[in-house]
Amino acid sequence: MRELKRIYEAVFEEHLAENRQMLFLVGPRQVGKTTTSLEVSKPYKHHFYFNWDIQSDRIKIVEGPDAIAEVMQFDTLRKTVPVVVFDELHKYGKWKTFLKGFFDKYSKRVHIVVTGSARLDVYKAGGDSLMGRYFSYRLHPLSVAEILDPTLKKTEISDPKKITDEQFSNLVAFGGFPEPFLKKTTQFYTRWKRTRTQQLFEEDLRDLTRIQELGQIQVLAEVLRQQVGQLTSYTELSKKVNVSIDTIRRWLETLKSFYYCYTLQPWSKNVVRSLLKEPKVYLWDWSCTADVGARAENFIASHLLKAVHFWTDRGWGDYELYYLRDKEKREVDFLIVKNGKPWCLVEVKNSSNGSPSKSLFYFQETLEVEFAFQVALDMDYVDRSCFESSRPLIVPAKTFLSQLV
Repeated sequence: MRELKRIYEAVFEEHLAENRQMLFLVGPRQVGKTTTSLEVSKPYKHHFYFNWDIQSDRIKIVEGPDAIAEVMQFDTLRKTVPVVVFDELHKYGKWKTFLKGFFDKYSKRVHIVVTGSARLDVYKAGGDSLMGRYFSYRLHPLSVAEILDPTLKKTEISDPKKITDEQFSNLVAFGGFPEPFLKKTTQFYTRWKRTRTQQLFEEDLRDLTRIQELGQIQVLAEVLRQQVGQLTSYTELSKKVNVSIDTIRRWLETLKSFYYCYTLQPWSKNVVRSLLKEPKVYLWDWSCTADVGARAENFIASHLLKAVHFWTDRGWGDYELYYLRDKEKREVDFLIVKNGKPWCLVEVKNSSNGSPSKSLFYFQETLEVEFAFQVALDMDYVDRSCFESSRPLIVPAKTFLSQLV
Protein backbone atom coordinates (compact mmCIF):
# COMPACT_ATOMS: atom_id res chain seq x y z
CA MET A 1 0.00 0.00 0.00
CA ARG A 2 1.28 3.48 -0.89
CA GLU A 3 1.96 5.75 2.04
CA LEU A 4 1.28 8.97 0.20
CA LYS A 5 -1.01 10.23 -2.54
CA ARG A 6 -0.04 13.31 -4.56
CA ILE A 7 -2.43 16.07 -5.58
CA TYR A 8 -0.85 15.97 -9.03
CA GLU A 9 -2.39 12.58 -9.70
CA ALA A 10 -5.85 14.14 -9.84
CA VAL A 11 -4.56 16.96 -12.06
CA PHE A 12 -3.05 14.50 -14.53
CA GLU A 13 -6.13 12.28 -14.54
CA GLU A 14 -8.17 15.35 -15.41
CA HIS A 15 -5.72 16.32 -18.15
CA LEU A 16 -5.79 12.88 -19.81
CA ALA A 17 -9.59 12.83 -19.71
CA GLU A 18 -10.07 16.30 -21.20
CA ASN A 19 -7.08 17.17 -23.43
CA ARG A 20 -5.44 15.77 -26.53
CA GLN A 21 -2.13 17.53 -25.81
CA MET A 22 0.85 15.68 -24.39
CA LEU A 23 1.35 16.03 -20.65
CA PHE A 24 4.83 17.34 -19.83
CA LEU A 25 5.81 16.70 -16.22
CA VAL A 26 8.91 18.58 -15.05
CA GLY A 27 10.55 18.90 -11.67
CA PRO A 28 13.59 18.08 -9.53
CA ARG A 29 15.22 14.68 -9.29
CA GLN A 30 13.43 12.30 -6.89
CA VAL A 31 10.44 14.60 -6.37
CA GLY A 32 8.08 11.86 -7.58
CA LYS A 33 7.67 12.38 -11.34
CA THR A 34 8.03 8.72 -12.30
CA THR A 35 5.92 7.41 -9.43
CA THR A 36 3.13 9.90 -10.10
CA SER A 37 3.04 9.25 -13.86
CA LEU A 38 2.92 5.48 -13.33
CA GLU A 39 0.15 5.77 -10.75
CA VAL A 40 -1.93 7.81 -13.21
CA SER A 41 -1.37 5.32 -16.03
CA LYS A 42 -2.11 2.18 -13.99
CA PRO A 43 -5.93 2.39 -14.24
CA TYR A 44 -5.67 2.26 -18.04
CA LYS A 45 -6.08 -1.29 -19.31
CA HIS A 46 -3.26 -0.73 -21.78
CA HIS A 47 -0.39 1.35 -20.46
CA PHE A 48 3.24 1.46 -21.56
CA TYR A 49 6.43 2.83 -20.04
CA PHE A 50 9.70 3.69 -21.81
CA ASN A 51 12.70 4.91 -19.82
CA TRP A 52 15.67 6.41 -21.65
CA ASP A 53 17.98 5.00 -18.96
CA ILE A 54 16.92 1.42 -19.84
CA GLN A 55 18.95 0.22 -22.81
CA SER A 56 16.18 -1.81 -24.49
CA ASP A 57 13.78 1.14 -24.22
CA ARG A 58 16.45 3.50 -25.55
CA ILE A 59 16.90 1.35 -28.65
CA LYS A 60 13.17 1.52 -29.43
CA ILE A 61 13.05 5.29 -28.92
CA VAL A 62 16.05 5.82 -31.22
CA GLU A 63 14.43 3.61 -33.86
CA GLY A 64 11.61 6.14 -33.95
CA PRO A 65 7.84 6.55 -33.50
CA ASP A 66 6.91 3.54 -35.63
CA ALA A 67 8.99 1.22 -33.45
CA ILE A 68 7.14 2.45 -30.35
CA ALA A 69 3.81 2.07 -32.16
CA GLU A 70 4.69 -1.52 -32.98
CA VAL A 71 5.40 -2.33 -29.34
CA MET A 72 2.09 -0.69 -28.36
CA GLN A 73 0.25 -2.65 -31.06
CA PHE A 74 -1.55 0.29 -32.62
CA ASP A 75 -2.72 -2.01 -35.39
CA THR A 76 -4.99 -3.81 -32.90
CA LEU A 77 -8.53 -2.50 -32.34
CA ARG A 78 -9.17 -1.63 -28.66
CA LYS A 79 -12.10 -0.30 -26.70
CA THR A 80 -10.04 2.25 -24.80
CA VAL A 81 -7.15 4.55 -25.69
CA PRO A 82 -3.84 3.43 -24.13
CA VAL A 83 -1.40 5.70 -22.29
CA VAL A 84 2.37 5.83 -22.75
CA VAL A 85 4.96 7.35 -20.40
CA PHE A 86 8.33 8.47 -21.74
CA ASP A 87 10.65 8.89 -18.75
CA GLU A 88 13.95 10.83 -18.71
CA LEU A 89 13.44 11.60 -22.39
CA HIS A 90 15.31 14.93 -22.10
CA LYS A 91 18.57 12.96 -22.16
CA TYR A 92 17.94 12.08 -25.81
CA GLY A 93 19.43 14.76 -28.03
CA LYS A 94 16.60 14.48 -30.57
CA TRP A 95 13.73 14.21 -28.11
CA LYS A 96 11.75 17.07 -29.63
CA THR A 97 11.92 15.60 -33.13
CA PHE A 98 10.89 12.19 -31.79
CA LEU A 99 7.90 13.57 -29.87
CA LYS A 100 6.75 15.75 -32.75
CA GLY A 101 6.76 12.77 -35.11
CA PHE A 102 5.06 10.46 -32.60
CA PHE A 103 2.39 12.99 -31.66
CA ASP A 104 1.59 14.08 -35.22
CA LYS A 105 1.17 10.49 -36.39
CA TYR A 106 -0.39 8.74 -33.40
CA SER A 107 -1.94 11.32 -31.03
CA LYS A 108 -5.49 10.19 -31.84
CA ARG A 109 -4.63 6.67 -30.67
CA VAL A 110 -2.75 7.32 -27.42
CA HIS A 111 -2.39 9.57 -24.37
CA ILE A 112 1.23 10.75 -24.03
CA VAL A 113 3.02 11.61 -20.77
CA VAL A 114 6.60 12.91 -20.85
CA THR A 115 8.73 13.36 -17.72
CA GLY A 116 12.14 14.89 -17.29
CA SER A 117 14.31 17.53 -15.71
CA ALA A 118 14.14 21.23 -16.51
CA ARG A 119 15.60 20.62 -19.95
CA LEU A 120 12.02 20.14 -21.11
CA ASP A 121 11.22 23.47 -19.50
CA VAL A 122 14.28 25.23 -20.92
CA TYR A 123 13.79 24.18 -24.51
CA LYS A 124 10.09 24.88 -24.55
CA ALA A 125 10.75 28.52 -23.71
CA GLY A 126 11.63 29.33 -27.31
CA GLY A 127 9.19 29.09 -30.19
CA ASP A 128 9.82 25.40 -30.80
CA SER A 129 8.19 22.84 -33.06
CA LEU A 130 6.09 21.37 -30.24
CA MET A 131 3.98 24.52 -29.90
CA GLY A 132 0.35 23.64 -29.23
CA ARG A 133 1.14 19.96 -28.75
CA TYR A 134 1.62 19.84 -24.98
CA PHE A 135 0.68 21.31 -21.60
CA SER A 136 3.42 21.55 -19.00
CA TYR A 137 3.01 20.89 -15.27
CA ARG A 138 5.62 21.59 -12.61
CA LEU A 139 5.82 19.01 -9.84
CA HIS A 140 6.97 20.38 -6.48
CA PRO A 141 8.01 18.72 -3.21
CA LEU A 142 5.38 17.94 -0.60
CA SER A 143 3.74 20.84 1.21
CA VAL A 144 1.53 21.24 4.27
CA ALA A 145 -1.71 21.39 2.27
CA GLU A 146 -0.84 18.43 0.04
CA ILE A 147 0.03 16.23 3.01
CA LEU A 148 -3.31 17.04 4.64
CA ASP A 149 -5.59 16.80 1.60
CA PRO A 150 -4.33 15.80 -1.87
CA THR A 151 -7.68 16.39 -3.59
CA LEU A 152 -8.36 19.05 -6.21
CA LYS A 153 -9.96 22.29 -5.11
CA LYS A 154 -12.02 24.73 -7.18
CA THR A 155 -10.40 27.90 -5.83
CA GLU A 156 -6.92 29.06 -4.87
CA ILE A 157 -7.61 29.24 -1.14
CA SER A 158 -8.93 26.25 0.83
CA ASP A 159 -10.42 25.92 4.30
CA PRO A 160 -7.74 25.46 6.98
CA LYS A 161 -6.82 21.97 8.17
CA LYS A 162 -4.67 20.94 11.11
CA ILE A 163 -1.26 19.40 10.61
CA THR A 164 0.35 17.61 13.55
CA ASP A 165 3.39 19.15 15.20
CA GLU A 166 5.41 16.05 14.24
CA GLN A 167 4.42 16.25 10.57
CA PHE A 168 5.22 19.95 10.47
CA SER A 169 8.62 19.66 12.16
CA ASN A 170 9.54 16.69 9.93
CA LEU A 171 8.61 18.69 6.84
CA VAL A 172 10.82 21.60 7.91
CA ALA A 173 13.72 19.35 8.96
CA PHE A 174 13.75 16.68 6.24
CA GLY A 175 12.28 18.66 3.34
CA GLY A 176 9.38 17.88 1.04
CA PHE A 177 10.94 15.19 -1.13
CA PRO A 178 8.82 12.07 -0.51
CA GLU A 179 11.45 9.51 0.56
CA PRO A 180 13.24 11.41 3.35
CA PHE A 181 9.95 12.89 4.58
CA LEU A 182 8.36 9.45 4.88
CA LYS A 183 11.45 7.80 6.40
CA LYS A 184 11.78 10.54 9.05
CA THR A 185 15.27 9.50 10.13
CA THR A 186 18.41 11.62 10.14
CA GLN A 187 20.55 8.67 9.04
CA PHE A 188 18.51 8.02 5.89
CA TYR A 189 18.16 11.73 5.15
CA THR A 190 21.92 12.30 5.35
CA ARG A 191 22.68 9.45 2.95
CA TRP A 192 19.86 10.44 0.59
CA LYS A 193 21.05 14.06 0.45
CA ARG A 194 24.64 13.05 -0.28
CA THR A 195 23.57 10.71 -3.07
CA ARG A 196 21.26 13.29 -4.64
CA THR A 197 24.01 15.92 -4.60
CA GLN A 198 26.44 13.50 -6.25
CA GLN A 199 23.90 12.66 -8.94
CA LEU A 200 23.41 16.33 -9.73
CA PHE A 201 27.06 17.39 -9.88
CA GLU A 202 28.77 14.16 -10.97
CA GLU A 203 26.16 12.84 -13.41
CA ASP A 204 23.56 15.35 -14.63
CA LEU A 205 25.81 18.38 -15.04
CA ARG A 206 28.63 16.27 -16.47
CA ASP A 207 26.46 14.39 -18.95
CA LEU A 208 23.97 17.05 -20.01
CA THR A 209 26.01 20.27 -20.15
CA ARG A 210 29.29 21.40 -21.67
CA ILE A 211 30.56 22.76 -18.37
CA GLN A 212 34.08 21.54 -17.65
CA GLU A 213 34.66 23.30 -14.33
CA LEU A 214 32.36 21.09 -12.27
CA GLY A 215 34.33 21.78 -9.10
CA GLN A 216 33.84 25.53 -9.43
CA ILE A 217 30.12 25.30 -10.18
CA GLN A 218 29.83 23.17 -7.05
CA VAL A 219 31.57 25.98 -5.15
CA LEU A 220 28.97 28.37 -6.56
CA ALA A 221 26.18 26.07 -5.39
CA GLU A 222 27.66 25.99 -1.89
CA VAL A 223 27.98 29.78 -1.76
CA LEU A 224 24.35 30.15 -2.84
CA ARG A 225 23.30 27.66 -0.16
CA GLN A 226 24.97 29.79 2.49
CA GLN A 227 23.27 33.02 1.39
CA VAL A 228 19.70 31.84 0.84
CA GLY A 229 17.26 34.76 0.90
CA GLN A 230 19.96 37.42 0.57
CA LEU A 231 20.36 39.84 -2.34
CA THR A 232 22.52 38.28 -5.02
CA SER A 233 25.57 40.21 -6.19
CA TYR A 234 27.03 38.71 -9.36
CA THR A 235 30.21 40.70 -8.78
CA GLU A 236 30.74 39.20 -5.32
CA LEU A 237 29.92 35.70 -6.57
CA SER A 238 32.43 36.04 -9.41
CA LYS A 239 35.15 36.94 -6.89
CA LYS A 240 34.32 34.01 -4.61
CA VAL A 241 34.17 31.44 -7.42
CA ASN A 242 36.97 33.04 -9.46
CA VAL A 243 35.11 33.21 -12.78
CA SER A 244 33.65 36.05 -14.82
CA ILE A 245 30.30 37.68 -14.08
CA ASP A 246 28.92 36.32 -17.36
CA THR A 247 29.96 32.81 -16.29
CA ILE A 248 28.24 33.28 -12.93
CA ARG A 249 25.02 34.30 -14.71
CA ARG A 250 25.23 31.32 -17.04
CA TRP A 251 26.00 28.84 -14.27
CA LEU A 252 23.20 30.19 -12.11
CA GLU A 253 20.77 29.60 -14.98
CA THR A 254 22.14 26.07 -15.29
CA LEU A 255 21.62 25.37 -11.58
CA LYS A 256 18.07 26.70 -11.91
CA SER A 257 17.44 24.53 -14.96
CA PHE A 258 18.43 21.43 -12.98
CA TYR A 259 16.20 22.45 -10.07
CA TYR A 260 18.96 23.07 -7.58
CA CYS A 261 17.70 26.58 -6.89
CA TYR A 262 15.30 29.26 -8.09
CA THR A 263 15.39 33.06 -8.04
CA LEU A 264 12.87 35.75 -7.19
CA GLN A 265 13.04 39.20 -8.71
CA PRO A 266 12.05 42.46 -6.98
CA TRP A 267 8.63 43.89 -7.88
CA SER A 268 9.24 47.41 -9.12
CA LYS A 269 5.98 48.53 -10.73
CA ASN A 270 4.39 51.36 -8.72
CA VAL A 271 7.15 51.17 -6.09
CA VAL A 272 9.01 54.47 -5.77
CA ARG A 273 12.80 54.03 -5.59
CA SER A 274 12.55 50.25 -5.77
CA LEU A 275 15.46 47.91 -6.39
CA LEU A 276 15.50 46.90 -10.03
CA LYS A 277 18.08 44.15 -10.49
CA GLU A 278 19.24 42.00 -7.60
CA PRO A 279 17.42 38.66 -7.35
CA LYS A 280 17.16 36.50 -4.26
CA VAL A 281 18.11 32.82 -4.45
CA TYR A 282 16.28 29.94 -2.74
CA LEU A 283 16.82 26.15 -2.82
CA TRP A 284 14.28 23.61 -4.07
CA ASP A 285 15.28 21.49 -1.08
CA TRP A 286 14.85 23.93 1.81
CA SER A 287 16.23 21.34 4.27
CA CYS A 288 19.73 22.02 2.86
CA THR A 289 19.61 25.55 4.30
CA ALA A 290 21.59 25.48 7.54
CA ASP A 291 20.67 28.85 9.06
CA VAL A 292 17.38 28.65 11.01
CA GLY A 293 16.02 31.97 9.81
CA ALA A 294 17.00 31.37 6.20
CA ARG A 295 15.44 27.91 6.27
CA ALA A 296 12.16 29.34 7.56
CA GLU A 297 12.13 31.89 4.73
CA ASN A 298 13.05 29.24 2.14
CA PHE A 299 10.36 26.92 3.53
CA ILE A 300 7.65 29.56 3.04
CA ALA A 301 9.08 30.64 -0.33
CA SER A 302 8.83 27.10 -1.67
CA HIS A 303 5.22 26.77 -0.52
CA LEU A 304 4.33 30.04 -2.21
CA LEU A 305 6.16 29.12 -5.43
CA LYS A 306 4.35 25.79 -5.51
CA ALA A 307 1.03 27.58 -5.15
CA VAL A 308 1.66 30.12 -7.93
CA HIS A 309 2.95 27.40 -10.27
CA PHE A 310 0.00 25.11 -9.49
CA TRP A 311 -2.64 27.82 -9.93
CA THR A 312 -1.03 28.95 -13.20
CA ASP A 313 -0.64 25.41 -14.57
CA ARG A 314 -4.30 24.76 -13.77
CA GLY A 315 -5.28 27.74 -15.92
CA TRP A 316 -6.78 29.84 -13.11
CA GLY A 317 -4.76 32.89 -14.08
CA ASP A 318 -1.20 34.17 -14.34
CA TYR A 319 0.40 34.10 -10.90
CA GLU A 320 3.96 35.21 -10.11
CA LEU A 321 6.10 35.45 -6.99
CA TYR A 322 8.33 38.44 -6.18
CA TYR A 323 9.90 40.17 -3.21
CA LEU A 324 9.64 43.87 -2.25
CA ARG A 325 12.44 46.22 -1.26
CA ASP A 326 13.01 49.93 -1.87
CA LYS A 327 16.05 52.12 -1.41
CA GLU A 328 14.76 53.21 2.02
CA LYS A 329 15.22 49.51 2.96
CA ARG A 330 11.52 48.90 3.47
CA GLU A 331 11.15 45.24 2.64
CA VAL A 332 8.58 42.44 2.52
CA ASP A 333 9.80 38.90 1.89
CA PHE A 334 7.21 37.89 -0.72
CA LEU A 335 4.54 39.32 -2.99
CA ILE A 336 2.10 37.16 -4.96
CA VAL A 337 0.99 38.91 -8.14
CA LYS A 338 -2.27 37.78 -9.75
CA ASN A 339 -2.86 38.68 -13.40
CA GLY A 340 -0.38 41.53 -13.16
CA LYS A 341 -1.84 43.00 -9.95
CA PRO A 342 -0.31 42.69 -6.45
CA TRP A 343 -2.57 40.36 -4.48
CA CYS A 344 -0.93 39.01 -1.32
CA LEU A 345 2.00 40.15 0.87
CA VAL A 346 3.87 37.64 3.06
CA GLU A 347 6.53 38.42 5.66
CA VAL A 348 8.23 35.47 7.40
CA LYS A 349 9.23 35.28 11.07
CA ASN A 350 10.33 32.39 13.24
CA SER A 351 8.55 33.94 16.24
CA SER A 352 5.10 35.45 16.71
CA ASN A 353 6.44 37.98 19.22
CA GLY A 354 5.99 41.63 18.35
CA SER A 355 3.61 43.38 15.97
CA PRO A 356 3.22 43.14 12.19
CA SER A 357 6.03 44.70 10.18
CA LYS A 358 5.52 48.37 9.31
CA SER A 359 6.53 47.50 5.75
CA LEU A 360 3.42 45.33 5.43
CA PHE A 361 1.22 48.34 6.18
CA TYR A 362 3.24 50.62 3.90
CA PHE A 363 3.27 48.33 0.87
CA GLN A 364 -0.33 47.18 1.33
CA GLU A 365 -1.49 50.78 1.17
CA THR A 366 0.92 51.83 -1.58
CA LEU A 367 0.19 48.85 -3.88
CA GLU A 368 -3.46 48.35 -2.84
CA VAL A 369 -2.84 44.71 -1.95
CA GLU A 370 -5.82 42.64 -0.84
CA PHE A 371 -4.08 40.45 1.77
CA ALA A 372 -1.05 40.99 4.03
CA PHE A 373 0.36 38.39 6.44
CA GLN A 374 3.23 38.02 8.85
CA VAL A 375 3.64 34.24 8.96
CA ALA A 376 5.10 32.87 12.22
CA LEU A 377 6.54 29.37 12.32
CA ASP A 378 6.31 28.97 16.10
CA MET A 379 2.56 29.65 16.44
CA ASP A 380 0.08 26.88 17.19
CA TYR A 381 -2.56 26.05 14.61
CA VAL A 382 -5.68 28.23 14.69
CA ASP A 383 -8.85 26.75 13.20
CA ARG A 384 -9.87 29.88 11.32
CA SER A 385 -9.17 31.14 7.81
CA CYS A 386 -6.28 33.57 7.53
CA PHE A 387 -8.03 35.19 4.56
CA GLU A 388 -11.07 36.49 6.45
CA SER A 389 -9.42 39.86 7.06
CA SER A 390 -7.76 42.30 4.72
CA ARG A 391 -5.70 44.08 7.38
CA PRO A 392 -2.13 42.88 8.12
CA LEU A 393 -2.24 39.90 10.47
CA ILE A 394 0.23 37.70 12.32
CA VAL A 395 -0.83 34.15 11.39
CA PRO A 396 0.45 30.63 12.15
CA ALA A 397 2.42 29.01 9.33
CA LYS A 398 0.51 25.79 10.13
CA THR A 399 -2.79 27.49 9.33
CA PHE A 400 -1.69 29.72 6.44
CA LEU A 401 0.15 26.99 4.52
CA SER A 402 -2.71 24.53 4.94
CA GLN A 403 -4.90 26.90 2.89
CA LEU A 404 -2.61 26.90 -0.16
CA VAL A 405 -1.59 23.86 -2.26
